[in-house]
Amino acid sequence: NKEITWMMLEAGAETDVVNSVGRTAAQMAAFVGQHDCVTIINNFFPRERLDYYTKPQGLDKEPKLPVKLAGPLHKIITTTNMHPVKIVLLVKENPLLAEVEALQKCYRVLDLICEKCMKQKDMNEVLAMKMHYISCIFQKCVTFLKEREDKLDGFIKSLLKGREKDGFPVYQEKLIRESIRKFPYCEATLLQQLVRSIAPVELGSDPTAFSVLTQAITGQVGFVDAEFCTTCGEKGADKRCSVCKMVMYCDQNCQKTHWFTHKKVCKTLKEIHEKQELEAAKEKRKQEKKQKKDEAQLEEAGSTSEEQSAPGPDATKEADPNLWIQTDQTGETELTKEPEARAPRPDSPLESETGLADIALQKIQDSEE
Repeated sequence: NKEITWMMLEAGAETDVVNSVGRTAAQMAAFVGQHDCVTIINNFFPRERLDYYTKPQGLDKEPKLPVKLAGPLHKIITTTNMHPVKIVLLVKENPLLAEVEALQKCYRVLDLICEKCMKQKDMNEVLAMKMHYISCIFQKCVTFLKEREDKLDGFIKSLLKGREKDGFPVYQEKLIRESIRKFPYCEATLLQQLVRSIAPVELGSDPTAFSVLTQAITGQVGFVDAEFCTTCGEKGADKRCSVCKMVMYCDQNCQKTHWFTHKKVCKTLKEIHEKQELEAAKEKRKQEKKQKKDEAQLEEAGSTSEEQSAPGPDATKEADPNLWIQTDQTGETELTKEPEARAPRPDSPLESETGLADIALQKIQDSEE
């Protein structure tokens, strides 16, 4: 998807056209979760706008940007990785750019583009901030090329060098903060937002100036699950330090470049990692134990309910043969005993009359005798 998006943009696809529901391509890509495509669209800069500076304009006798520098500069402008080490590496890998005079011409053109973005009718603060930021990195490259024997390698080491206690790159953080502070248009809303986000944060705490600036310029969000190279900030790093298991790299070259400062804190990071693993294992055992306990309670509750629903011992006895069920016309059922033969009561009228007759007959017989 990223390659196709890039090809369409290079072929002339416009980024501000809306569809039938009033959404741009970047908005639709964000809606379906294609954040990499959103980043490419938001950071695209047409080559034609840069080629404008490769031709003499007005009273100029020569162009502000040599044609041979347009391609390398356009590659850096359209990059989605704003890490200062990555930008310096892109400069270093191209001999045409890695010269003082070439970098001076490039950062002057970037300043002109920044000014144009802020003064045009449809002001583009994001693109202006990006151009200004890259211009500041180029100016630092010029300084190191002039004053340092190790040139750009020394600049990269300065950017990566971490402080003793935790390895945090203090110089890199200060450089990014200084670049933001030097933005020449103080009334810009984006600048005020960046300052409010970064100013209260102490050096070494989150969020870093790089993360805030990256989110503002590229639109990359923090909740996207991805690993970034510790050296150059490239997304998708899959190499991990074999000792501490805490630091990620995109390749072996980045690991070698970062080792001079990482070796000072690698042992400490290893101890932190082991402690985190122990705590994670302990928490996992605790969760498993709790889960087993809950399952046992559920089983016990289920068996108790089965016992309560089962018939009692009296219900299992054989039915009394003398009991029978009688159902009346209303459908009600009542349990009664089988009627038994009733003996005549001694004091009934019939029995009394029979007794008196016998007594009278006995008296008559006695009188005759």
